[in-house]
Amino acid sequence: MPQPSPAFSWAKLLFWSALLATLTPLLGLPWVTPPVALALGITFAMVLEHPHRKGAQRGAKLLLQASVVGLGFGLDIHAVIDAGRTGLGFTVVSILGTLGAGLLLGRWLGVRGVASKLIAVGTAICGGSAIAAIAPVIEAEEADMAVALGTVFVLNAIALFVFPAVGTALGLSQEQFGVWAAVAIHDTSSVVGAASRYGEEALCIATTVKLARALWIVPLTPAFALTARKKGARMVFPHFIGLFVLASVARTFVPAVALAGPSLVAAAKVGLTVTLFLIGTGLSPKTLRLVGPRPLAQGVLLWALTATLSLLAVMGLLAH
Repeated sequence: MPQPSPAFSWAKLLFWSALLATLTPLLGLPWVTPPVALALGITFAMVLEHPHRKGAQRGAKLLLQASVVGLGFGLDIHAVIDAGRTGLGFTVVSILGTLGAGLLLGRWLGVRGVASKLIAVGTAICGGSAIAAIAPVIEAEEADMAVALGTVFVLNAIALFVFPAVGTALGLSQEQFGVWAAVAIHDTSSVVGAASRYGEEALCIATTVKLARALWIVPLTPAFALTARKKGARMVFPHFIGLFVLASVARTFVPAVALAGPSLVAAAKVGLTVTLFLIGTGLSPKTLRLVGPRPLAQGVLLWALTATLSLLAVMGLLAH
């Protein structure tokens, strides 16, 4: 009987098998939904050593951006503008309120200053993207980033499962759930994953409002640079948001693009499913140990406060 080559690895075999499974919706076999993909990734991370950790991280980031752009091909630009206008007030108030509450919580819990800022920014704006943008200008160390990203990631995983259940139990409308998810869930991937389970209208609103929040990275980067007394901070603009808007414009005014829109959106949704699997594979026991109790407590308390207040706001201001 032939023996496995030295290069053979069960971790690689299972990683690629699971990754291929997340592509089955392209064949009309919707067995692997976004939550299932995330659960597959987390299970893999808890059991096996990641064979392609850095590649998976880079791939998840690029695939997420490409998938968000793909979703734009399914949205009328007028609906995008309306959704952005709907969530504008929530965006401004919740970002400033979350930042302030996060910094106060971090100080109260004794979380290291830099890590505390990153957790607050990640919760207020758009999770890992905001953390990655702000970290260089406040001279965050790798350990600070790992703690903040780990905290945000754990809560993202929880939100993907919990939010649709809460929305259904409370009878939230599509508009209410879309705005709530965009405000209270950290990363764009989990926002889109949760909203896609709730409905097409919720997905449109959640995606647009979340991308509008992500634009706040631009003014907040130099603001944090000033607090760190670091001059010449590089402005960071999330270019994929501009491409998302262009895709929506093309879908609205170019008939050929409108015809291809459903296929492009379907591919984008599969891309998001794969993204969630790749993200899930990063939640290893080492990551959980690195986070520790105090930063996690800051992240959980801040998230609970943001989710509760924003839920009450959408239920009151966006009543049926």
